[in-house]
Amino acid sequence: MNIFRLAADMTHLASVLVLLLKIHTIKSCAGVSLRTQELYAIVFATRYLDIFTSFVSVYNTVMKLVFLGSSFSIVWYMRYHKAVHRTYDREQDTFRHWFLVLPCLFLALLIHEKFTFLEVLWTFSLYLEAVAILPQLVLLQRTRNIDNLTGQYIFLLGGYRGLYILNWIYRYFTEPHFVHWITWIAGLVQTLLYADFFYYYFLSWKNNKKLQLPA
Repeated sequence: MNIFRLAADMTHLASVLVLLLKIHTIKSCAGVSLRTQELYAIVFATRYLDIFTSFVSVYNTVMKLVFLGSSFSIVWYMRYHKAVHRTYDREQDTFRHWFLVLPCLFLALLIHEKFTFLEVLWTFSLYLEAVAILPQLVLLQRTRNIDNLTGQYIFLLGGYRGLYILNWIYRYFTEPHFVHWITWIAGLVQTLLYADFFYYYFLSWKNNKKLQLPA
């Protein structure tokens, strides 16, 4: 554990709390892509299967349970909570997200560090997480107007991944033989997908204007 890893985890946790605050308090999921949330639920379900087979630390186990529970609860709220579901923009959230799942699974079967059931699923989760934000970004480009909580949620998600890159750089120079190309490339792809959003986010902050993405 180092300061960059801890900051990344806390930023990731903050993004989830912001989204849950929006959904639970305001009873609204406007501007939030259910398809992205479903992909994240798959990511955490396949990544954290080792929770039943290995123990690293109390911190590690608690964080896994938090992300598993929060991801599935968000999907449940958006699908089945009457007040929240009414605010879901089904007509705009039409990205065919299942088309992302099979290519990521196929890639994980081809490119992995070790050919075991848990390792392939863990690698699959890395590939899928790298592109899971795409339905959300497409939805924001279609609706254009982004409320503050949704904007903060996506900013924190991108920030979490950026901090993880700093964590990898730190570990590369401080830990011998720390080389994980699959994790690094997937994380870099994921971070680059946020580049356009970050540009307009900082532009709106600098000019004190409402965040809008180009169509």
